[in-house]
Amino acid sequence: MDYQNKLVLAPMVRVGTLSFRMLVAEYGADITYGEEIIDHKLLRCERRINGAVGTTEFVEKGTDNVVFSTCEQERNRVVFQMGTSDAVRGLKAAQMVCKDVAVVDINMGCPKTFSIQGGMGAALLSKPELIHDILTTLRRNLDIPITCKIRLLKSPADTVELARRIEKSGVPALAVHGRKVSDRPRDPAKWNEIEDVVAALSIPVIANGDVFEYDDFSRIKTATGAASVMVARGAMWNASIFSPKEKLHWEDVKREYVRKSILWDNDLKSTKHTLKEMIMHHSCLELPEGKAINRSDTLEDLARLYDLEDYYRTVVKNRPLLIHPLSSHSL
Repeated sequence: MDYQNKLVLAPMVRVGTLSFRMLVAEYGADITYGEEIIDHKLLRCERRINGAVGTTEFVEKGTDNVVFSTCEQERNRVVFQMGTSDAVRGLKAAQMVCKDVAVVDINMGCPKTFSIQGGMGAALLSKPELIHDILTTLRRNLDIPITCKIRLLKSPADTVELARRIEKSGVPALAVHGRKVSDRPRDPAKWNEIEDVVAALSIPVIANGDVFEYDDFSRIKTATGAASVMVARGAMWNASIFSPKEKLHWEDVKREYVRKSILWDNDLKSTKHTLKEMIMHHSCLELPEGKAINRSDTLEDLARLYDLEDYYRTVVKNRPLLIHPLSSHSL
């Protein structure tokens, strides 16, 4: 994968599903990260083809819970982000998805308690030997690129030292979120510390932090010298941030997201969560729209709320009867 001059969707839990990734790609995103999936969870899944929707799904055995879904249209741009704290277990999980995604990325920046207590995410930042073991094990045993995403450490020198060690593991690129574990989203991203990492490495760096308008892509790129730029909240609030044309009204983007969710049969809880995140940035969930989303029990209910009933019926009517056949694809 080419990491130069790319607009990148950051991994976002419960938001970065197939429907949202396809939405931002339509607006101009070049590389799209899926939400972080923990290796333990993926290992409890089986791969199957959903012939009705045209997707490849990884579903928890014995349930209908789709843990990760993708499609052929995004094959060359989708990044599977994984949480792991063990090289062997991480490799087994990555081997399950490696034929269906463009890149496997290891989450080394999530500050949430669940990740840290499990030795994953930001907990890895203080374990350079384990980082090297995970990255080199996956890189030597898989035919697709292996990358990782980190946060800033306590000092710029510490971040640069870790980044250099990661580069030596052979990864083709490194994503850097310009905040420390202790920082909150409201704290300004430290673009100057990302710049320090860029100056120290020869591989492309993807800069992440405080990108809310299309012009911010060029601003952070110029400020840091990064090869590419990654956006999270700015994309969640208005996915058309990726478009070089004028940003679309968030109401139009929201409606298009519902269409994509219907088309790709997105998980209802994920769809409702993402819609509420969109609304909270611009409006209030206590208004009738927010309450109606909470009351919705199906995608058809959401279609009705957004005047997409005809679209819903057309999509469902034209789906083939073949649903969820097991794949004969050898893993």
